[in-house]
Parts: sequence; C-alpha cells; structure tokens
Amino acid sequence: MSKRLDYTQIAPAGVKALGGVYGYVMNCDLSPVLVDLVYLRVSQINNCAYCLDMHTRDLLKKGVKVEKLALVQAWREAGHLFDDRERAALAWAESVTLVAQTGVPDASYEAARAVFNERELVDLTIAISLMNTYNRMAISFRNTPQAVMEE
Repeated sequence: MSKRLDYTQIAPAGVKALGGVYGYVMNCDLSPVLVDLVYLRVSQINNCAYCLDMHTRDLLKKGVKVEKLALVQAWREAGHLFDDRERAALAWAESVTLVAQTGVPDASYEAARAVFNERELVDLTIAISLMNTYNRMAISFRNTPQAVMEE
C-alpha cells in the first residue's frame, strides 16, 4: 500500500492547528502514559497501523512493559495490570470512539466521572477526539508505519 498524498505539505496550517491541540493535550494534567495508552486503544479500534506503530513505540520508550501493551486491547480481562484511572480512560475512549454505536451512555459518563474530575474528563475527551482525527487522516491518506519503512 502506498501513500496517497502528504497532507502535511498540502495543508500545513491545518496540520499545525492539530499540532496545537496535541500540544495542549501533552501539557494537560493527565499522565503522558495514560494519554498514550488511550491513543493506542483508539488506534486499535480504528485499525490505524501508522498510529499503532507510533504509540506502541512511544509507550515502550516511556518504560511500559510489552506484556501490558499486548493486553491493551483486552484490558478488561487483564486483572490489575491496568490501574483504575487507566481502566476508566480506556472504557471512556472506547465509548467515545464508538459514538455512533454507543451514544456515549450515561453509565459510561458516570463511570468516567467517578475517576476523573471535570477538567480531566474534558482533556481526556479532547485527546480521544484528536486521536480519532489523526487516525482518519493516516488511514485515508495511507501513512506508512515506521515499522514498514525499517524493513
């Protein structure tokens, strides 16, 4: 599969605007590991190879063990490998990413609010929304994962 176009060159102002949102998320009070776990889970749901590769590498660089990364997709069955905040964030990420199917029900909101304060929940939702946007850009224009380029 080859890249369709380089949207970073075609619409640099748009990409820069997305980068501003990314910068906001990286400077919010949420743990960078938590954010990257959410980015990874959203990318799994959307089947974005480019983002899966990137966020797996980012989490490994941050010291997350490969055993934990292997179980992100099945976090509900992973016992205590994921803490309460991670579990709540992953559940919220799934509900928000699958909004057309879930409608993000009150029960999902209440579960997230039990763990995150209002600001954290808004910031988490911004992060989830941003990753959904990045996934759609990478998939639509066929960004090549770094792992493929290294072969």
